[in-house]
Amino acid sequence: MNKTVYADNAATTALSKTSFEAMLPYLTTEYGNPSSAYSFGHNAKLAIQTAREKVASAIGALPEEIYFTSGGTEADNWAIKSAAKLDQNKGKRIISTAIEHHAVLHTLDYLKEQGYETTCLGVDMYGQISLQELRSSIKNGTILISVMAANNEIGTILPTTQIGAIAREHGIVFHTDAVQAVGHIPINVRAMNIDMLSLAGHKFRGPKGIGALYVKKGLDLPAIIHGGGQEHNLRSGTENVAGIVGLGAALEEAASNMKENMIKVSALRDKLISGVLQIPHVRLTGDPTDRLPGIASFAVEGVEGESMVMMLDQNGIYASSGSACSSGSQEASHVLLATGLPSQLAHSSLRFSLNEDNSEKDVDYILEKLPAIISRLRGFSPVWNTIKA
Repeated sequence: MNKTVYADNAATTALSKTSFEAMLPYLTTEYGNPSSAYSFGHNAKLAIQTAREKVASAIGALPEEIYFTSGGTEADNWAIKSAAKLDQNKGKRIISTAIEHHAVLHTLDYLKEQGYETTCLGVDMYGQISLQELRSSIKNGTILISVMAANNEIGTILPTTQIGAIAREHGIVFHTDAVQAVGHIPINVRAMNIDMLSLAGHKFRGPKGIGALYVKKGLDLPAIIHGGGQEHNLRSGTENVAGIVGLGAALEEAASNMKENMIKVSALRDKLISGVLQIPHVRLTGDPTDRLPGIASFAVEGVEGESMVMMLDQNGIYASSGSACSSGSQEASHVLLATGLPSQLAHSSLRFSLNEDNSEKDVDYILEKLPAIISRLRGFSPVWNTIKA
């Protein structure tokens, strides 16, 4: 009987016991509406405020700078569209990167249709941008810089602090999609000069369907949803109390255990990388040093990524060939193409993403099964025969 190893934590994580137990009362007995005037509803309102304080504390923000959303995608959309609208009298130029999540890239595509001009910075082979290119891309009318804190496919950590400093120097709003970073590496919005930040609960063992947008005090974004005036009149609608409470509990736990988890997970990642690179014609993707603790991503010559994922699944190992948000696409990863990989090799991507729930035995099991899977698939591959020749 096969062992089961979940190694796709960049797609989603298991709900932590702490988060579940915090949520449970608000799914059962504490079901009052936070907008109600009586005490039963007030309990829910207090729970939301407590969660807001926990999220703020974890990223160095003020509680009133945290707005709860349905997830990272909504937070990205809200930040970028609102910032564009807020400063449209100053200009219509936005700077981002070629490796952003589709929640950012597709939002920029929408804005281009509205007459905005976008510049997507290229990256090097490791997925890193050039700060000099960023500086030279800033021109009159640049109103927003949106650069992710860490990439979801290859794990590269981008120089958020330096980007924030450049944005601040030029008086430009800086937004970062930190969905993959928050809860896993230290983030402080003040120290990093971040004006807006997106996060999602299910990336750090909180529930799905809940996220948050940090908006620096003084940055008056227009409302995204009109109605009853929830979320400081900017996002109306009855709050997802249980989800908000679960997010707050999960992030508080992740922040409290971050140092310990980073050490443990980085060691597992490095062992996995070292073992996988023993397989011929496999290369690491992403930055070899500035990378998220849990992400080990590879390009495997002569093998389709989806085929590896399917055969790993048959052996009880759950991994990915890219972002779960675009797993139905047959196109090569835009992230890997941006790093200069040819299309054929970009189709051969394999990503393992670990977290504190994983163990050395999990890594050992992956390293036991993966070489035989790759060997078998290469035996069927006409591409591999060409490479061998």
